[in-house]
Amino acid sequence: MIGRLTGTLLEKHPPQVLLDVQGVGYEIDVPMSTFYELPALGAKLTLHIHLVIREDLHLLFGFATESERQTFRQLIKISGIGARTALALLSGLSVSDLHRAVSAQNSAQLIKVPGIGKKTAERLLLELRDKLGSAAINPDHSSSAPTPDSDIVNALLSLGYNDREAGWAIKQISAAATVSDGIRQALQLLSKER
Repeated sequence: MIGRLTGTLLEKHPPQVLLDVQGVGYEIDVPMSTFYELPALGAKLTLHIHLVIREDLHLLFGFATESERQTFRQLIKISGIGARTALALLSGLSVSDLHRAVSAQNSAQLIKVPGIGKKTAERLLLELRDKLGSAAINPDHSSSAPTPDSDIVNALLSLGYNDREAGWAIKQISAAATVSDGIRQALQLLSKER
């Protein structure tokens, strides 16, 4: 199994890149979120890889972050979601946007992604709902310990507030507040604003 490739970026044609690894050129499909972060041609590049082996071909999918790769792997485990659909989802939504959409059970956000219809969006929400605790969907898991601010924002998002409201509330509360006090203060502030 190929888990990671590091080499020189030779070509980039959305959604595919050509990576030279010690004289071997690997064609790798990447989501647009990774594509936009690519360095200039000729630069060194490291991608987290997912290898799909079929009877007639081998496909490499590359990701800038481990959380993207883990999310991709969770998506392709869902019945009816193939590698191309999972790649389209990660091209249309960041890992954190997908996490928020699943937390809020917001199918409208998923339907905005080309190739995702209402039934597919509902299936995704249902299948991913129970997997939110895993590192695959939770982008904060792969980083350092979560900050109180991120815990408060996640709590507000899961209660149905949007990013703008949660961000505004965080700026209003005391920096020294604990998570539970911060959530309480944020809810009081937001209830006055609505």
